Amino acid sequence: MSLDIEQIALHQLNKRDEQTLDVVLRDTLLTPNAAVDEMMAELHRVYSAKSKAYGLFNEDSELSVALRSCRKGDDDFLSFSRAATGRLRDELAKYPFAEGGVVLFCHYRFLAVEYLLVAVLNSRSSMRVNEQLDVSSIHYLDINHADIVARIDLTEWETNPESSRYLTFLKGRVGRKVSDFFMDFLGASEGLDTKAQNRGLLQAVDDFCTEAQLDKNERQNYRQQVYTYCNEQLQAGEEIALDDLSEELPPWNDKKFKEFTQEQGYQLEETFPADRSTLRQLTKFAGSGGGLSINFDAMLMGERIFWDPATDTLTIKGTPPNLRDQLQRKAGK
Repeated sequence: MSLDIEQIALHQLNKRDEQTLDVVLRDTLLTPNAAVDEMMAELHRVYSAKSKAYGLFNEDSELSVALRSCRKGDDDFLSFSRAATGRLRDELAKYPFAEGGVVLFCHYRFLAVEYLLVAVLNSRSSMRVNEQLDVSSIHYLDINHADIVARIDLTEWETNPESSRYLTFLKGRVGRKVSDFFMDFLGASEGLDTKAQNRGLLQAVDDFCTEAQLDKNERQNYRQQVYTYCNEQLQAGEEIALDDLSEELPPWNDKKFKEFTQEQGYQLEETFPADRSTLRQLTKFAGSGGGLSINFDAMLMGERIFWDPATDTLTIKGTPPNLRDQLQRKAGK
């Protein structure tokens, strides 16, 4: 499965002081070679493996207008990337955390789909030992920790303009950093809510089990079947397909799971991405806070683990050996 680079441009944003970001623009596109191909393959791999949010362009998005003009041939890719980098600098300069970095625009194909990937990549320093065993410092692009990245599915955008999922982006781990400036730069807003779709699926599964009056073991087996299918899709990089999932599950009174979801109005998409943390709730109970972290298999509820909602008390019968050993040593002091 090869990644074919159509056009790629690199520019630079340098932080001069607290209020100023300088722009360094290339005069030519980057020429694809082995190193460039390897860099993009790694960026594509890292980005594809991360959890992403979905979005769509706003009606007044300057970037979408410029991109459409570029796609029509009214503007070339280099000019498009240079102008976009200037707009990105203007947005980024509004925020005190602005650090700049290498700005990358890459138009590429993967599995017959065209993409435009836009990223701001930071550099890191490290040390190397050469063949003469001399030590020197080197700078490298920190692709593995890139969190200011967005990708536009050009094929989806141009063939299905009503879609709410042709644009994906990383939310990152620093509050609303991406939403605050990168989404403003893109002129986009959030579209398909992946977590909401997965939560809706879990609710539909629980309601279906209740309506079918499944006992505890049957309910757990049903939930496990749902989890197995969804996890396999997640591992394969594929989306959850409601039709396929429904075929995997046993019907109730000749009613398939998909029919149930449609009748009850869960508003699930025909296909949607799997969300690992949400799906884990099919087989696990987990939570943390106030110095306490708890994680256990759902099948233990009512057997070894009991919750009293009136007192919000969790009773555990039979502790793990390593925990019990720590408790015994503490009690013996």
